[in-house]
Amino acid sequence: MPSQYDAILQVGERLRSYRIGKGLSPEEVANKAGISRAAIYRYESGQPIKVDVLGRIADLLGVSLTSLFGVGSEYIDSAVTFFERMKQIEANAEQISVLFGPISYLLTTDRFDEALGDVLLESVPENAPDRDCLSAQVQQILTTLKERKAAYRQRQPTIVSLVSSAELEQFVQLGFVGCHNVDDKTLCKRREIARLEIENIIEMIAEQPMGVQIGVVEDSIPGSSFQIFRNGPKAQVAVSPFRLGTYPNVRIGVATITSAQESVALHQKMTEQLWRNSLKGQEAVARLSDILG
Repeated sequence: MPSQYDAILQVGERLRSYRIGKGLSPEEVANKAGISRAAIYRYESGQPIKVDVLGRIADLLGVSLTSLFGVGSEYIDSAVTFFERMKQIEANAEQISVLFGPISYLLTTDRFDEALGDVLLESVPENAPDRDCLSAQVQQILTTLKERKAAYRQRQPTIVSLVSSAELEQFVQLGFVGCHNVDDKTLCKRREIARLEIENIIEMIAEQPMGVQIGVVEDSIPGSSFQIFRNGPKAQVAVSPFRLGTYPNVRIGVATITSAQESVALHQKMTEQLWRNSLKGQEAVARLSDILG
């Protein structure tokens, strides 16, 4: 059980995530909620907040009080909010188990980051109703993702990453693209990026860096990605429709974060089964080398 202090601190973290996801500044929330800007900063830093004020802010952000308190499950329809929550949860995680294609973002190279912004933007149809505000959202996502990667590299918690051989084959064949009609010159570059990412996975499997375990899954995998975060006896599961690989999605879907024991246990069981049956070591290297041709 988290202490009451930790529980209050996490309310502040969630407030910040949902505010960022709505694209609101602290000043805008303060003005609309009828409180001072300094109060917003205090609340987001984990200081106590009156229930009536929290209710006004929750209504403004379109989130339930139960989600802000972390009671039951959090339901998140914004990729901006979701990735911000991942950053917060990872800051205290000792072990992370990941099924996220083409590989856990935390293990991707800086070349992946260099192309990601363009890939995310080109994944959005020209007639999408939210296209006008997408650039700012993508920039916020990129900033949060890079902060996550920097924090991971500094802390280096244990990470178990399950990767799908079928998805990696698609990654190489189609390239790191956001849509099917990119020009030939861009497609050539994006296929090269995909190949370099798989070469990086092969290198990690071969060198076995401390705290990193990678299994190549040949079996069917779930349609949604998920991550299990453990910190001592505490664990949380995040299930997400948001994707960062070929044909990514950072616009549509509802992610779930929960510490419900049943959900954690079922996802842990699935992870263990997939890991047990996955290719590892030289078998995994040989399989990925075959994919590269």
